[in-house]
Amino acid sequence: MAPRSARAPLVEPAPAKINLTLEIRGRRSDGYHELESLVAFARVGDRLRLVPGETLALDLRGPLAAALCGASDNLVLKAVRELAARIEGLTLGRFALWKRLPVAAGIGGGSSDAAAALRLMARANALGLDDPRLAEAACATGADVPVCMRARARLVRGIGEDLSDPLDLPKLSAVLVNPAIALATKNVFAAFSSRPSSTTRDAMPDRPALDAAAIPRGRGELVAQLRLRNNDLEQAAISLAPVVAEVLAELRALPECELARMSGSGATCFAIFRTARAALAAARALRAAHWHWWVCATVLG
Repeated sequence: MAPRSARAPLVEPAPAKINLTLEIRGRRSDGYHELESLVAFARVGDRLRLVPGETLALDLRGPLAAALCGASDNLVLKAVRELAARIEGLTLGRFALWKRLPVAAGIGGGSSDAAAALRLMARANALGLDDPRLAEAACATGADVPVCMRARARLVRGIGEDLSDPLDLPKLSAVLVNPAIALATKNVFAAFSSRPSSTTRDAMPDRPALDAAAIPRGRGELVAQLRLRNNDLEQAAISLAPVVAEVLAELRALPECELARMSGSGATCFAIFRTARAALAAARALRAAHWHWWVCATVLG
């Protein structure tokens, strides 16, 4: 390993992760849920900067930095420490996180930040992204970090560790909306587990699994297939935050909306629109009606 000696800052994007589908396939003996999710990434996200060679530290900046609890338990530092535990003499440094994504929002903000930190560590230490120690550190940091490492659309199974090869999905014009509500993933899963079995989908093994090779590459065909799927956590999230249902209803009522769904464990929802112009118009209308909501027109893929 030949560490990078220069202290020139390095920068990595940390794009939002969107669960186009999320289906619960069962529950393991350790309490974790097995899932299947078609994941895409948005063109909006956080940004992480590293000055290599300095003492490990993290500065929090940006419009949504105040929502973070603090730097000491941030996933950026956890990821770096996990990697440092596996590589003796790892060159560390000072990170600055520009936070643009809402926190505890179901769009993998913290996980994407952690993945960006590992990519920066790889660049600063001349590591290949296929180095198994990076993958180990990603898995040890959090379930969503592995899929964020290369930020490519994939089919995800297990608890997040079983990834398909990258998928070449068509670009989807979309609007992301978070109603200024933070939802803890563990609370949403707890609410899901407490619902009667007739209203959950734990015991539905007859649902056909998605086949990565058969996922449509055409835009219209993909949207049609997405309509046949769900986010199984949606009703559990709504039971904790009824405003999620309001967001979905407003998105579905907008002109040229083809599909609206919650991402991850919420509370962020997304809608797919026929055109980029329609998505931009929808975002403007939502901002005018709900100034306190986080609203962003973007592209998924």
